[in-house]
Amino acid sequence: EGLIEFYDSFKDMFEFFCKNTTIHGTIRLVCSDSNRMKTAFWTLLLLASFGMLYWQFALMFSQYWAYPVVLTMSMHSEPKMFPAITICNLDPYRFELVSEHLVQLDRMAEESIAFLYGINTSASLSHTNEKNVHVKDLSSMGNLSRSSFKLSRNFSLLRMSDHNNRSGKRHSSVGFKLCNATGGNCFYKTYSSGMDAILEWYRFHYMNIMSQLPVIINISDHEEQIEDMVYSCQYDGEPCRPSDYVHFHHPVFGSCYTFNSKGTDSFWTATKPGIPYGLSLILRAEQKDHIPLLSTVAGVKVMIHNHNQTPFLEHEGFDIRPGIATTIGIQQDEVNRLGGNYGKCTTDGSDVNVTLLYNNSYTLQACLHSCFQHIMVRKCGCGYYYYPLPPGAEYCDYNKQPAWGHCFYQLYSRLRNHHLNCFDQCPKPCRESLYKVSAGTAKWPSAKSQDWVRQALRHQNGYNSTSNRRDIAKVTIFYQQLNYQAVNESPLLSENLLLSSMGSQWSLWFGSSVLSVVEMFELLIDTLVLSLLFCYQRLRSKKT
Repeated sequence: EGLIEFYDSFKDMFEFFCKNTTIHGTIRLVCSDSNRMKTAFWTLLLLASFGMLYWQFALMFSQYWAYPVVLTMSMHSEPKMFPAITICNLDPYRFELVSEHLVQLDRMAEESIAFLYGINTSASLSHTNEKNVHVKDLSSMGNLSRSSFKLSRNFSLLRMSDHNNRSGKRHSSVGFKLCNATGGNCFYKTYSSGMDAILEWYRFHYMNIMSQLPVIINISDHEEQIEDMVYSCQYDGEPCRPSDYVHFHHPVFGSCYTFNSKGTDSFWTATKPGIPYGLSLILRAEQKDHIPLLSTVAGVKVMIHNHNQTPFLEHEGFDIRPGIATTIGIQQDEVNRLGGNYGKCTTDGSDVNVTLLYNNSYTLQACLHSCFQHIMVRKCGCGYYYYPLPPGAEYCDYNKQPAWGHCFYQLYSRLRNHHLNCFDQCPKPCRESLYKVSAGTAKWPSAKSQDWVRQALRHQNGYNSTSNRRDIAKVTIFYQQLNYQAVNESPLLSENLLLSSMGSQWSLWFGSSVLSVVEMFELLIDTLVLSLLFCYQRLRSKKT
């Protein structure tokens, strides 16, 4: 009792608190006790202030637990590595092992085009004088054209007309019919453009033919070498070396080459911006139209991407036109995402539930393709030819899986409409580099210089074309400036900012500080202790 000062009543304790606390307005409850109207007014005012304060606190915590982010942009300038550059010829080639099947497919296409439009295309689709690509690694397998594979005529192109009620006009569409394994649940894969329908129909049959060569993905030794496509290569004024590029097979474009794929060679360090210090290529873009119904364009596909990244040229990149000199300036942007509670992202893909089918680093496209391929194998029993295969799977072939097309197009439609869970399972990388490009073009070679340019190419590279600029192209890729823009995510409301905002609200409504909160806790403890003492005294008095 000598150490602790006891109050005689709760009223005394409350009066002492109101007269000595640092919370503004509480003393008015005591000073105006003779005027009940003022006491009621200040009581209501204090209660309203408490209500507003904790309402603001609730808003702050709801915003904090939503984990919003703010983007901060900063500029950095330093020497950096030149990006990876992938080039592919837009002219697909024929493989000797399936050449007979491709000839049959061309004849079926000629018949379909003649049936739809009454046009004879046998001359434009002729390929008897073209060179087929012979794959040395598969020579021991024999000619697969004599295998049991047969082209199916169950997917004929048809013209369908539908009536437009608004305009009263009839519109026709072209497509082909797809059914499930029992012949039911049929639908038509239709296009408003007959050209798109023919290209998709041809592509569908082409995938079934190429599925006879499942190891085509690993082919690197065939007759078309880089010298047949790249006539000249220079970086920073120095000629490129054989170690500067890697070859890979693309299921759509065929032979492709990636320069500086690893990004570890100091030869590719960018020290200066500008055209003279970039990558300069003279490319052959022959318009042979080896498979004209698989690709209707001529030129070279170019993609700028990060190192150790799989280039998805069917989705990204840009085309280089023959007979044109193209200069491409690049500007790098770096994006850093927070991840965790602030957004879904992955550092290296190790925490993603999808098993990647690509051997390079994690990208969103690689994850989506892998996710779709796993679902395709599970639902349809075979794999999509344009994506790598999981272990133990095989590519789709309508001789073995007659209904795989029906299954594939339905799955792909669900993926495109975000009805598959692949977009939920595949987060964006937490850190990625993006390249913005700006291009300029000019005729190359010019009318006055084309003779000596062609002569130089003829002596150096065996160039023997007389097509007047229509099969060669020049492209230069360079950094416009070495500084790059970094976009970083940071929390909009951190713990420190949350405490600061709470203190500001407390000061706004009560004009007090953290010590005032301690005084309130002291009042609660005193109330509890005094209640226990009164209870103890009452029990003691009953016993006596």
